[in-house]
Amino acid sequence: MDALRQLISPIGFGAFKIGRNEGIKYEESYDLPDDATAERLLNGVLDLGVTYVDTAPAYGLSEERIGRFLSHRRAEFVLSTKVGERYENGESTYDFSGHGIRESMEQSLRRLRTDTLDIVYLHAPRNDLAVINDSDAVSTLLALRERGLVRAVGFSGHTTAAFRQAMDWADALMLEYHSDDCSLESVIREAAMLGKMIVVKKGLASGRIAGDQAIRFALANRGVTSLVIGSLSLQHMAENVGIAQSMRGEET
Repeated sequence: MDALRQLISPIGFGAFKIGRNEGIKYEESYDLPDDATAERLLNGVLDLGVTYVDTAPAYGLSEERIGRFLSHRRAEFVLSTKVGERYENGESTYDFSGHGIRESMEQSLRRLRTDTLDIVYLHAPRNDLAVINDSDAVSTLLALRERGLVRAVGFSGHTTAAFRQAMDWADALMLEYHSDDCSLESVIREAAMLGKMIVVKKGLASGRIAGDQAIRFALANRGVTSLVIGSLSLQHMAENVGIAQSMRGEET
């Protein structure tokens, strides 16, 4: 997984906002961008040097838009999506059965217009330990990796117990980590020692923490591979990338 890790930029693009604006946890509401705006944003993010894009079936139009607007640049970035959760008619539903995981993967590959996904995470709800222990999700995802449809498998969850179990099989962990919530810091430390990729989600606490502060906090932790940030502003993304680059320069 070292080769894949080296391709991932310290700032990743979280593609939630280009696909969904209902049932959100952000401090402020926002309008869903039209196709032309989403296309400019996605290509502009890659032009900034961002090489990691994260999406999910539960993010509304996100996968379909990434496929339409970035498939011609597929070799330029690491692409991750998720399985297990869908968002339809204003609510999330979960299916971690073997059939459900395989069907979700097939749909994501079609929407994203790609033959292989770089990382696929189990998109677990709050009872995340049950997803690992009481479903076919893990074995199914590992089988998809064996078939070559997925380069790396991951776990996006909530609890320390679930993340510690996931370290036995996952290549990557996606977790919440910021100055207002350091409860998973021990997970980052242990996973880093095992050589896992660690992606921080909700690093700005859904907009409650300033970007500069959040980026410096997350990337100061040497175990963190990338901080995923969702934004509809290319200027803000450029500022975020600049902060990360300045930190890298300070380290050297």
